[in-house]
Amino acid sequence: MFTVASRFRGGPDARARGRDGEDFSRGPGLSRHEAGQVVEAARPINYSGQGFSLLGEKGRFVLPPDFRKAVRDSGMGERVLCLAKHPRWKCLTAFGLGRVDMFEAELDKLERNAIERGQDFDRELRANQMYGFARVPFDDSGRFVLPERYFKLGNIVDRAFFQGGGLQFTIWNHEELAKLGEGWEDAQEACRDLEAQAMAGKARK
Repeated sequence: MFTVASRFRGGPDARARGRDGEDFSRGPGLSRHEAGQVVEAARPINYSGQGFSLLGEKGRFVLPPDFRKAVRDSGMGERVLCLAKHPRWKCLTAFGLGRVDMFEAELDKLERNAIERGQDFDRELRANQMYGFARVPFDDSGRFVLPERYFKLGNIVDRAFFQGGGLQFTIWNHEELAKLGEGWEDAQEACRDLEAQAMAGKARK
């Protein structure tokens, strides 16, 4: 059995992508679906809210619904979750395929900021960290198999907390999240709440 909990609903603003409300984004000869895809390709997908999943059958986690939709939209319909170790925290970072197109601009900005501050910046190292992500498929229900190395890199065991972070989101071991200090109180409380819901749901099955 899989148990997944989600705190917030709504995900990315559908109207901003031309999929709801006024047809401001539709050009001549474009269907509503095609127009939506064109606008999606022109703007980044943002990840918000929180979710939680227990490790289920066949060693699979479940990507919470809001994150699932955003990842799929980022990949223009492809059900592919991109995973990497977070460069600072003991957790994983995750995103959809569309974010990869932004990497070079981000590297340029990081390099420019380092030069302005008189700091060293190893562009090659940071590029290796950014582009060294794994592509993990997930099914219509959001089920995916976490590659073995990411259990170790993120200290993931039998449960995972998902935290929205704008252009990407993070996946946490609840114990690692609990170690963080000021500024993380909301995420920590959400994790405890969603974990309790998930465990209660599992007990009823």
